[in-house]
Amino acid sequence: MFGDRGLFGGGERYPLELARALASEVPSRLVTFGREAGRIREAGGLDIVVLRARSYARGHPAHPVGGGMVRELRGADVVHAHQLHSRTTPISLWAARLRHQRRVVTDHGLSARRRRNPERLVERFLTVSRYSASMLGAPPNRTAVIFGGADPARFHPDRDDRRSGLLFVGRLTPHKGVDRLIAALPADSELTIAGSAGHDPAPPERDYPELLRKLAASSPGRVTFAGTVADDELPRLMRRHAVLALPSVEETCFGRRVAISELLGLSVIEAMASGTPVVCSDIGGLPEVVTDGDTGYLVPPGDVEALRDRLATLLHDRRRREGMGRAAHAVAYERFTWVACARRCVQAYEALLSGRPQSNTAA
Repeated sequence: MFGDRGLFGGGERYPLELARALASEVPSRLVTFGREAGRIREAGGLDIVVLRARSYARGHPAHPVGGGMVRELRGADVVHAHQLHSRTTPISLWAARLRHQRRVVTDHGLSARRRRNPERLVERFLTVSRYSASMLGAPPNRTAVIFGGADPARFHPDRDDRRSGLLFVGRLTPHKGVDRLIAALPADSELTIAGSAGHDPAPPERDYPELLRKLAASSPGRVTFAGTVADDELPRLMRRHAVLALPSVEETCFGRRVAISELLGLSVIEAMASGTPVVCSDIGGLPEVVTDGDTGYLVPPGDVEALRDRLATLLHDRRRREGMGRAAHAVAYERFTWVACARRCVQAYEALLSGRPQSNTAA
C-alpha cells in the first residue's frame, strides 16, 4: 500500500508486478492508496482498488491515512500485506484476523518508529531474500523466500540494440552511493543516471541530487541525468547500456550508517533479464542474485578503486561483457521472473490454507 507522489521505486513496483503475476494464478485484488479514488480492471485479470489518501503520516508515502481498507479486504482467503511497518498494515492484519482470513507479509525495508508489534499478527513471512528474513528476525518455520522478478516479455536481450556506457537506475538518495559511482567513472566513459530524488526531507540528504550534479561537472567521464524514466522506456534503457551499476553503501557520504540496504535489487534483476551484466556492491541481498565473476561483479561497498576497476574491465572487454550478459539472462529467466515469484507465493498460500508446514521454496 503506497502513495503515488512521484516516488515510485522498487518497493512500490514490487507489489504491483507481483499482483499482476498472481492474477494469472489465482483471483487477485490489489488495494492501495492514492490522491484520487478509483477502480481498474486490467487486461490480465487483476482488480486494482485505489483508495483516497487524506494525508500521509510524517509526510511519508508509505504511511497513507484514509478509510476503506478494511471494507475492501472482505471475501479474501489470504491477505498479503506489503511493508510490515506501514501505518495501514496492522489495521489490515487485525481486520483479517477477526475475519479468520490467513495473513502473510512481504517487507520492503521500511523502518519501524511506533511502539507496536504487527509481527505477532503475521502467519507467514514471504521475504524477498534471505538477508531480508534475517533483518526481520522472521521465524524460519514461518518464512519462505520468494525473491522478485522481471517480466521476460518486457526485459530481454535484443541483438538490434547497440550497447554502450554505464547505467544507474534508482532513487537519488545517499545510501545508493551514486556519488561513489561518479567518482569511480573510468576516463572517457559515459554514465546515464535514471531516477529522481528520494524522500529525504531535511538537509544535507535533501541536497544530495545537487551534490551529484557538482560531482558530475568535474568527473573525467560524461554524466547524463535522465530524471524519472517512463515505465515503457525502462526496458529499452536496460538493453541500450553495456553495464548496470548499483554501488549501494554501508555509510553515506554524510557519515550516516545505513541500517538496511538493498533487500533485493529489482533493477539488478531487470538488467540481468535484459542480458546486461551488473557491477554492484557486495551488500544486503545482492549476493543472492548476482554471482561474482559469472553474471556480474560484486565489489566492497564504498570502495571506489574496486568499483572503477570492475567497470573498466567490462567496458573494455566486449567478449567478457557479452558472456556475462548471456549468463545473467539465463539465471534471470530460470529463477527471477514474476511468474516464478507468484508461484512461490501460491505454494505458501496453499500450505497455510491447508495447515501444512512451511517449506522454504526458494532456498
